[in-house]
Amino acid sequence: MELVRRAVPPVLLSCLLLTGCSSGSQPGASTSGKDGTPAAGPSGTAASPGAAGIPVGAGPQKTYTVQQQPAAGSCRYRTEKGEPLEDTSCTPGATSPAVTQANLAATICRKGGYTKGIRPPESVTGPEKRANAASYGYTGRLGDAEYDHLISLELGGDPNDARNLWVEPPDPGHKTGSGVNNLKDPVESKLHTAVCSGKVTLRAAQQAIVTDWTTALSKLGLNPS
Repeated sequence: MELVRRAVPPVLLSCLLLTGCSSGSQPGASTSGKDGTPAAGPSGTAASPGAAGIPVGAGPQKTYTVQQQPAAGSCRYRTEKGEPLEDTSCTPGATSPAVTQANLAATICRKGGYTKGIRPPESVTGPEKRANAASYGYTGRLGDAEYDHLISLELGGDPNDARNLWVEPPDPGHKTGSGVNNLKDPVESKLHTAVCSGKVTLRAAQQAIVTDWTTALSKLGLNPS
């Protein structure tokens, strides 16, 4: 019996040869977090890793909108030297594309400041903070916890990317009801000074603080003790 040979459509043949075709896949799609949902920044922008593997957000916006937070109870705090650290799966940090090593003098290092004009309003951060507290299972007084930019605005962090914001609990020994006061803030200030003086690069400072803010200064040789 003679075999019947059927022609393979050219498009299908090309797909098979390239071995890169798969049904249902989308270019650039990625997942992050513990529920497998796509990692997204403001307005649903997909995760975009920068030079050091840190996601890049949308940057400053004229109008901010409340961003969706990780599912309630899906994030877990870590501790280092007794200090609270973020869950890297929920809060990997995100940089602003508006700040680069080349434009420091015009952005975070400019006289008169940079951060005031790009901060989202409380009408946006308030709901986000309450939702993020549920994400992390934080049950303390919200007034004692800071809705913190993991990469601070003065270090080129994205203003309203959910990957760069977390409810940071107060330091150990903090007096309940005394408001926000934590040791991460002075670390950010020292890193900002070092970046603007040229002692360290912007990227190095960003990488150090997303890795572990409690060791950022010592790793960069800014606080050997």
